[in-house]
Amino acid sequence: MPELYGEHGKHLSRIEQTLDVSLANRGNQVYVSGPAENCARAEQVLGALYAHLERGAEVTGGDVDGALRLSLGTRRGDDGAGETSDDADEPADARQAAGKGNAKGNGKATGKKTGKSNGKGTKAKQLYGGVALRTQRREVLPRSATQADYIKALLENELVVGLGPAGTGKTYLAVAAAATMLVDGKVDRIILSRPAVEAGEDLGFLPGDMRDKVDPYLRPLYDALYDMLPGPQVTRSLESGEIEIAPLAFMRGRTLSNSFVILDESQNATPMQMKMFLTRMGENSRMVITGDPSQIDLPFGAKSGLKDAMEILPKVRGVDIIRFGEEDVVRHDMVTRIVKAYNRRDATLPAASRDGDRNGARKRRPSAEAKPAESQYEKQDGKHEETPND
Repeated sequence: MPELYGEHGKHLSRIEQTLDVSLANRGNQVYVSGPAENCARAEQVLGALYAHLERGAEVTGGDVDGALRLSLGTRRGDDGAGETSDDADEPADARQAAGKGNAKGNGKATGKKTGKSNGKGTKAKQLYGGVALRTQRREVLPRSATQADYIKALLENELVVGLGPAGTGKTYLAVAAAATMLVDGKVDRIILSRPAVEAGEDLGFLPGDMRDKVDPYLRPLYDALYDMLPGPQVTRSLESGEIEIAPLAFMRGRTLSNSFVILDESQNATPMQMKMFLTRMGENSRMVITGDPSQIDLPFGAKSGLKDAMEILPKVRGVDIIRFGEEDVVRHDMVTRIVKAYNRRDATLPAASRDGDRNGARKRRPSAEAKPAESQYEKQDGKHEETPND
C-alpha cells in the first residue's frame, strides 16, 4: 500500500495533521486513533483514496488535500448550507477519489473511535455526494464542497453562473461538463466564447484569421479540452465545427440550439454583450457563465456585464448561481494565500476606491498633444482671422 501512504508516509502525515488523528499502518491496514468524529473523517478519506487506487489511478498530494477538504466541508442543502470549513489555509488540490474503506480504529480513550470501515464505494459516495464528470480521458470529481454543488448544477440546470476567484475550477469543470455531454450525445456541439479584452495591456492588431486572433484569449479553454478529450479528436472537432470558437462580438443574431455554450471571463463583457449572449439560447442547450467580479479589465468607468447580470438573474426561475470563495482555490497553496491577502486588503477599502485602483491603469488621461487644434482660425492679438482655406 505504499501508493496510498505516499513517499515516506507523507499522505498519512497530511491526514494526521489536518484531522488531528494518529495513523499507524501495518501491512495493508491502517489503524486510526483520535476523537470519534475525526476518526470517521479519516476513514472516509482513506476509503475514497483507496478506491482511487483500485481504479488504477495514482494518489497525489492534491488528491489527499481535496478529500480532506471535502470531509471538512458542508454542501448546499446540508445544515449550514453554503458554508465550508473555517480552515481556509488548507490547500485545495484534489482530483479524483471514491471507494472503499480499509481503516481501523484502535483508540482507547473516551470519545475515540474503534471499528473497521467497510462497504466498497460507500464512503466515496458520502464524500463526493455521488457527483462526477466522466470524459474519454479522465473522471473528474469535485475538490471542494462548492465544486460538488457546481458539478450538480452543471448537470441539472440549463443556465449556471459560476462566480469566484481565480483557481477555483469554474472554467475547468464547465469544460468537463461540456465534454461529458458531447460524448454522451446530449448535445451536438460545444461553443466557447470569451470577451477579447487584455488584462491591462494593449497587444495591438493580431495576425491571422478569426480563430488565430481569438486563440490567445481562449487558451485556458483549449487546455481544459485537451485534458478531457484525445488531442486528435479535439483537432477534428474544431475543424468540423463540433467544437466552435465564437467571439462574443460576433454572436448577435444567432440561435444556439443543441449546444453547450460557455462564456468565460464574463466580468469583461459589457451589459449589452451579456444580454445579447443570454438571449442566444436555443432548444436543448446549456449555458454556463464564469467570471471573477474582482478582476475586471474593462476601461475605467465601464460597468461589468457580469455585475449587471447579477442584479437581474437571481430573480429568474431556472438560473443556478454558484459562488466560490477563497477556500475553494485548487491551485498552489500560495494562490490561496495571495487571494486571501488581496481580499483582506480590499475589505478595508471603500468600493469606489477599489474600483479606481483596479481600473486606474486603464484610464486614459488627455495629453498635451491631444489638445484640439484651432484648425479654421488663428489667433492674432486676441482676434480671430480667417485663413485662406475659408
